[in-house]
Amino acid sequence: MGKIKRGQRIGILTAGGDCPGLNAAIRGVGKTAIVKYDMTLIGISDGFTGMINKEYRELTEHDLSGILTLGGTILGTSREKPFKSEKGKKEISKPRLIREHYEQMGLDCLVCVGGNGTLKTAWKLAQEGLNVVGIPKTIDNDVWGTDMTFGFDSAVNIATEAIDRLHSTANSHKRIMIIEVMGHNAGWIALYSGIAGGGDVILIPEIEYSDEKVAEYLIRRASENKPYSIVVVAEGIRKADENSCSAAQSLSKRIRELTGLDTRETVLGYIQRGGTPSPMDRVLATRYGAAAADMIAARDYGKMVALKDDLIVSVPLSEVAGKLKLVKENDPMVTQAMNMGTSFGI
Repeated sequence: MGKIKRGQRIGILTAGGDCPGLNAAIRGVGKTAIVKYDMTLIGISDGFTGMINKEYRELTEHDLSGILTLGGTILGTSREKPFKSEKGKKEISKPRLIREHYEQMGLDCLVCVGGNGTLKTAWKLAQEGLNVVGIPKTIDNDVWGTDMTFGFDSAVNIATEAIDRLHSTANSHKRIMIIEVMGHNAGWIALYSGIAGGGDVILIPEIEYSDEKVAEYLIRRASENKPYSIVVVAEGIRKADENSCSAAQSLSKRIRELTGLDTRETVLGYIQRGGTPSPMDRVLATRYGAAAADMIAARDYGKMVALKDDLIVSVPLSEVAGKLKLVKENDPMVTQAMNMGTSFGI
């Protein structure tokens, strides 16, 4: 960390999947950088693709006005992985192009807003000699080194509302209703929305479940005159039938076979990513963005902004890259849910 430096020229990009709060983060970085530090903000188009193709524009305070509540990202995004080798292709190295364009744009630092893949790329760019600061975003909440990523709260709100709506139709038809939410490797959305929405069964990738245990639990509920059940599953859980389109479809078929009970499934999908960010996500993204500008002013590079015990801190990108924050079987939330009778299929 060095002496405060004003008037720097900083780039910002959003990469990976979109999620609520990206524009709030861009605004947090930009307004703090421009107003507090007299910096120039350069918006890079479409994630790392924009750095490779040298597509950018200056963002003024006026450009940042009115974007706080918008979903998506005004910069666009892509899943470009510049360090991924493409065998057989003869082309200029993408990392080399990024480094050259970084210098040609006259950047003092590049802010990379994204999830695990983006932050790993940011770390590799730091190793290439670029000044980089990372901001963690993902609805999955699985970035290592921070208590919370923005986008997660909005996704949980959307998933919980969907579960709330399923209660009424499940009760009306006396059915088992299975809802699949996002989460390939991490079950945070399923865990939080399942608890918030009163799910009877919650299945997540981190906890190995038994079809038979789930079936026994659902049969017992039916025998106790509980007319319906809600099953919340993460998309990344093991499929009983690999030919099924989704985890929910696979589980639904299996439960019907084992219980004989009327079972239906629904997949929430990309709805969880869209729309206006929740107030909590707006606040968190703004805090992250402002902290990133402060770090750049202090020349505190090669790090990611993080939330620890409600305090904004920074952690080295080297510690974050390549790691996932997953739900542990003994997580207090899992224990509390089990103590209230929720089944995790174990």
